[in-house]
Parts: sequence; structure tokens; C-alpha cells
Amino acid sequence: MGNKSSKIGEVVAQKYGVPLYGAGWVPKSAANSVLESSQEDSTVAPPSTAPTVQDHVVIAGGGGEGHSGIRNALLLAKFDFESNSLSDQPVARLETGQDLPYRIAVHPGGEGLICSFPESCRWYEWGAARNDDARSLNLRSSEKRLTHLEAVGQQLALAFNGEGSLLATGGEDGKLRVFKWPSMEIVLNEDNAYTSVKDLHFSLDGKFLVSVGSGPARVWDLTSLTAVASLPKGNDERFCYCKFSGSSDDNQVLYIIAMQSQGGYVSKWSTNSWKKISSNRVVKDAVCSFDVSPDGNLLALGTINGDIRVISSKNLKVNTLVKKAHLGLVTALSFSHDSRYVVSASMDSSTRVTKIKDEKKSGLKWWMVFLIILLAVAVACVVKSKDLLPELLDLEQFAKLKAGLYE
Repeated sequence: MGNKSSKIGEVVAQKYGVPLYGAGWVPKSAANSVLESSQEDSTVAPPSTAPTVQDHVVIAGGGGEGHSGIRNALLLAKFDFESNSLSDQPVARLETGQDLPYRIAVHPGGEGLICSFPESCRWYEWGAARNDDARSLNLRSSEKRLTHLEAVGQQLALAFNGEGSLLATGGEDGKLRVFKWPSMEIVLNEDNAYTSVKDLHFSLDGKFLVSVGSGPARVWDLTSLTAVASLPKGNDERFCYCKFSGSSDDNQVLYIIAMQSQGGYVSKWSTNSWKKISSNRVVKDAVCSFDVSPDGNLLALGTINGDIRVISSKNLKVNTLVKKAHLGLVTALSFSHDSRYVVSASMDSSTRVTKIKDEKKSGLKWWMVFLIILLAVAVACVVKSKDLLPELLDLEQFAKLKAGLYE
């Protein structure tokens, strides 16, 4: 199946022929390490020129079990920041047989990624391969077995903490687990956390884990291994997604996406008192994906109608809006490490990279316009004041002043 691409404004899209459910950015450290070490690897043929390290995105999806003709796979694509474009073809493709890859979590230290399947989770590692006379990043199956995550059913949520030392998983069966990484020693095991776990996320300092599912959101203290807060929902609210955010450990907040009859709401919670600070409706349609930028300044939401909204965390005003970014619902969103781009995936088989508008530059332009207007007004006032001077001064005084003004 041929891949198609389209570009609308600052949005770049590629279709890779696979319904997609997971997406993420590959840490630059992974690409640097793998491609540099491959120069000394005799199993990888040397290219005609030195390898150029580019940013990569990893996406996951497929047609599921059966004979749909659409194979299940993990895909790697290059993203070029200068041309603002994704590669026409995946630089790597790893098929997963009859098992449909669903959620993925990329290890922040560049070790690899974990992927959830209908019955288990698997670990994958980065590698290098020769592609078009150049070395490129690759993805390979790992010999590491995740014993505690075999035959456990579908895991709907996966997350590493910021250091990559802890892994949290939330199952369709309502079980919530936290493991030490990479030993996979069980730290927290809640068999009946929810009817079904929808989302979970670690705080910036690694002290807490927030989870949402049926009922209230819960905050888990990873030192005492207990739930220290239960965040209540309104009568018609359904909590869908949760993310800690902030520019520093001392400036953390918690965002929860809730659906109500009027649409999707963002609620902001204090991480000191665990009380709700504010709640605002940000979209009329149902929200089906959510992420927060690494710098804490932006929130991204994907809807069932294929729209992408990027909003400011300060005032919840829209920064970037892409209507019908996808033909189907947006299944995954992930900010780049510099918070300038968002990669999105959809069941319509498309992957898009949306460039975020630069608020600082936009603000500077408005200040320049405002300054020009002020200068124009000032000049007009000076000219007008010269015309009024004869009425205020006698002729002799005006003649002296005029001589001084126009010398």
C-alpha cells in the first residue's frame, strides 16, 4: 500500500497504511548512542558518508487478530525539524504477528520501549541498520522477559517516571501495578484499584502516582505505598486522563481531563492540598487523547472528530488549533522533548506532527505594533501643539519658539 502525505499550514502528515494506537518521540540520546556505536559494529555495513542523527517518532498499530490484511507492527519514522516533515516511508518496521500493539511507553533514558498487547507487555530495544546507503535507527525484540506482565490481559496505561527507575501499568481488569526498573521488582500491587484503569502518570519529583478510572481519581504516595488522596468527580463527570505538570518540582500542578454533558473540561488541582483550583470547558467534543508539554506551558487534546487543540496552561486559551487533523479519532498525542511539536496518531492510519505557535514571537509583534501606534500618536500631538502655540503665546514669543523648533 502506497503511503500518502499532506501538509496543512504547519501540520505535517504521513499515512503508513496501519490504524495507529500509540505514538512517542525517541530520546535523542538513544539515536546518538546507537548510531555512533554502530560505526564500530562490523555487522552493519559502513555508509558512504557519516551518519546524520535526526529525530525519530515511534508509532504502533495494525489490524488486530485475524485476516484483515493489515499487519500489526511497530514503526519508526524520521522527523526533520528544518523541513518540518516526516519521512515518506518508515525507516524501520517490526511486525508483531497476530498481536495488536496498543499503548507504548518510551524509556526516558533511551534504553528502549515497552508495548502492551491484548494479553501481555513486551520490551523492545533500539538498534542500527543500513538504509539507503546510510545508517538508521532500528527497533528489535529484546531477550528481556517481563514475567509479571505476561498473561495479565490488556494494559490500557503505561508510564515511566522521569528517571526511568519506575514503571507503572494499569489494566483493563482494574489492576494497578508499579515496578522497579529494570529489575521488575513489584513496588505497588493494587488488584482492585478500579473497574478499569484509564490513565496514570508520575509526578515530576517521582514521589506520587496519579491514576484515573471509574470513580474518583487517586493519588498514591510511592514512599508509604498508600493512597493519600481521593479526588472527587462531579455527578455527571467522567475522569479520562491525568498528568502532573510544572516547570519545576516546587511548582507542580495536576491536570485531569473530565467529560461532562457539555463537553471536555480541564480541571487543575493543587499538589499540596489536593484541592481543585479551577475547572474550564475547553472543547465541545469528547476528548480521546491528552498530553502536557515537558516545560509545563502547554496542554494538547485530541478529539473523536479528529481535531487537535493545543492550549496554554496559564489561561487555557487556544495556542494552536487544527480542525480535522485526522479523519478518525486521535488515539495518541506526545509532545517533543523541546515542547515545540506534537506528534499525533489516529485510527485513520495517519501520523501528524504539529508545530506549536511561538507565543513569545507573536507577543513581540503585537508590542511592536503598539509601540508604532504610540509613536504616531505622539508625533501627531507634537504637530498639533505647534499649530496651537500662536493662540497661547504672543507673536514675539511664538517667533522665538518657532525658530528654536525648526532650526
